[in-house]
Amino acid sequence: MSLGNTPSANRVHIGFFGCRNAGKSSVVNAVTGQELCIVSDTKGTTTDPVQKAMELLPMGPVVIIDTPGYDDEGELGEMRVRRTKQVLNKTDAAVLVVDGSVGMRETDKELVSLFNEKNIPYIVVYNKNDLKQAGKSSDILSVSAVTGDGIFELKEKIAHLCASNDPEPVLVSDLIDAGDLVVLVCPIDASAPKGRLILPQQQVVRDIIDHHAMAVVCQDTELTQTLEKLGTKPRLVITDSQVFGKAAEATPADIPLTSFSILMARYKGFLETAVHGASAINSLQDGDTVLISEGCTHHRQCEDIGTVKLPRLLKKYTGKDIKIETSSGNSFPEDLSRYKLVILCGGCMLPSREVLYRMKCAGDQLIPMTNYGTAIAFMQGILKRSVAVFPNLADML
Repeated sequence: MSLGNTPSANRVHIGFFGCRNAGKSSVVNAVTGQELCIVSDTKGTTTDPVQKAMELLPMGPVVIIDTPGYDDEGELGEMRVRRTKQVLNKTDAAVLVVDGSVGMRETDKELVSLFNEKNIPYIVVYNKNDLKQAGKSSDILSVSAVTGDGIFELKEKIAHLCASNDPEPVLVSDLIDAGDLVVLVCPIDASAPKGRLILPQQQVVRDIIDHHAMAVVCQDTELTQTLEKLGTKPRLVITDSQVFGKAAEATPADIPLTSFSILMARYKGFLETAVHGASAINSLQDGDTVLISEGCTHHRQCEDIGTVKLPRLLKKYTGKDIKIETSSGNSFPEDLSRYKLVILCGGCMLPSREVLYRMKCAGDQLIPMTNYGTAIAFMQGILKRSVAVFPNLADML
């Protein structure tokens, strides 16, 4: 996949934080070489997080996020600060922009504490070095967004901060060999986007062909016919979770079966938690509340999985009068105490850090958490089969 086509969820998220009028937006524009953000001498010009996916050398594909001033005031200011805190949950690396003409303030120190609390690597940079400063230290990284002085050094330090020796996670390539056939079951219904596959399906296809295996794509209604016509047994069948039951019936028991959602949960570092959490479905009682959390903010269709299909399946499977609440995008509640279970989407549009943050929120509050594909497989009695391709997980069931 070319850098320009890298999904935002797979890019390094770099957040710029600081007080109002420290010059965050000006530094963002200088670092990116683009006028991404409106700049002004007026405090509070940036009223909402501004996010832009781009290529930033020498790092490659990144998402740059400019945030409102963390010292904003008033009722609206408090809302902006909350949004800035939400940005921290998906930030892989932080840049704290300090007004060099003023120096480090208590708000800046509070942000440093938050970076440390959330284990976010960060850089402190003093802006406005074109202005006269007293006692400027040579070991302080200082820049001028106006003249461009120090911006190259800042970019180099950001690149070093974002560098990782961890192996790149994979979706499916470690489960197959070159020359293998993999069948992908992609139903096209009212909720399917017009003219294209959804992101997890696209990514799995790319991972398969990148590793010189072959992807055969069909709808659930043609799965039996597809398997018959292949003339050879596929290495794996991967299905959309919405037709998990149909796909399981049509796929012979000697052919491994899993789902896009389960693969995505593993990719995001969430699968083991999701498998553990699914069993909580059997403990749901009348009046219990379940949170179904969608990572993106797409337009809801009449048969939307998160708001229609999954709630219907939960109520039918448990036979209980369960209350359903939903969230979407960044609006994940920090207080989960009123929920008996949280069901996360596949997470394809969420950075891994955001998924792990949500997982930690649930874990800290002892609230079980699973995801769409794992929950559906559990309720249809095929979870053990669906994770059999991962022996360490299959042994847990």
